[in-house]
Amino acid sequence: MSVSLYSASAPVFIRMLKSLSHILDKAEADAAARKIAPEVFLTARLAPDMFALTRQIQIATDHAKGAMARLSGREMPRFEDTESTFAELQARIAKTIAFVESVRPEELAGQDGRAITIKLPRETIDFVGEDYLLHFALPNFYFHLTAAYAIFRHLGVPVGKGDYLWRG
Repeated sequence: MSVSLYSASAPVFIRMLKSLSHILDKAEADAAARKIAPEVFLTARLAPDMFALTRQIQIATDHAKGAMARLSGREMPRFEDTESTFAELQARIAKTIAFVESVRPEELAGQDGRAITIKLPRETIDFVGEDYLLHFALPNFYFHLTAAYAIFRHLGVPVGKGDYLWRG
């Protein structure tokens, strides 16, 4: 049985972004209950050289919308990366989900070999569609999603594996 690019991307991004939204709701409620200023949560990081929570969420959403745009040949939605509240992060997640949901399965059909070039600060990487999704976009998406989850756990937000895998 083969797995299509669409089934390996859109449903995965949607489900996990809904989980992230769910966890963000729990974090906001926890911060309020413990009378902790939201910015304490939103600027938290696990180590001095890693991105803060807000940036982790921004990058996770960037990989989801970027993958769907690159694989479908669509214009990638541009977000300004100015979120500084729980509500603004929720809006970003919702916009990302809406974009992913707007991409139809047939737009990704046959794109396994699509040439995709990623320009990073120190290098340029060339991929074909399937390798880009499986070896770059999804791993990066999960890395930043998991970093955000770990920051929430570190802050004492009462979330667990069930929240991370939440079925929404």
